[in-house]
Amino acid sequence: MTPRHAGRRQTEEATVYAVIATGGKQYRVQPGQEVTIEKLTGEVGDAVELVPVLVVGDEGDVTAGGDLEGRAVRATITGHDKGQRIRVFTYKNKSRQHKRRGHRQHRTTVRIEEI
Repeated sequence: MTPRHAGRRQTEEATVYAVIATGGKQYRVQPGQEVTIEKLTGEVGDAVELVPVLVVGDEGDVTAGGDLEGRAVRATITGHDKGQRIRVFTYKNKSRQHKRRGHRQHRTTVRIEEI
C-alpha cells in the first residue's frame, strides 16, 4: 500500500503562507496571490490588514494562537463585485403558497502583499 502523499510533488524551496480568518471563513494565502473574500469596507487601492490564524515560515516553522500577537497579513483591495445568483424557492403543498427569491453576495478581491 502506498502512502497518502505519494502522488504529490515535493518542492525543494519552502514557501511562506498564512491562514487568515475573515467573513466567518478561513483562507490559505501566499504573498502575490489574489483572493476573493466577503465584502470589506474600503475603496479600490486601499490597504487592509487581515487577521492571521496560522503562519508557516521559510524553514517550516509554524506560529499559531497567542504567538501571533501583533502580526498581520497586509493586502490591497483590487475590486468589488457580486457573486453568482442563488435562487430560493419556498412552497407549501395544497395551499397555493409559494415564494421565489434571489440573492447575490457582495465580494471583495484582495491581493496579498506581505505576511
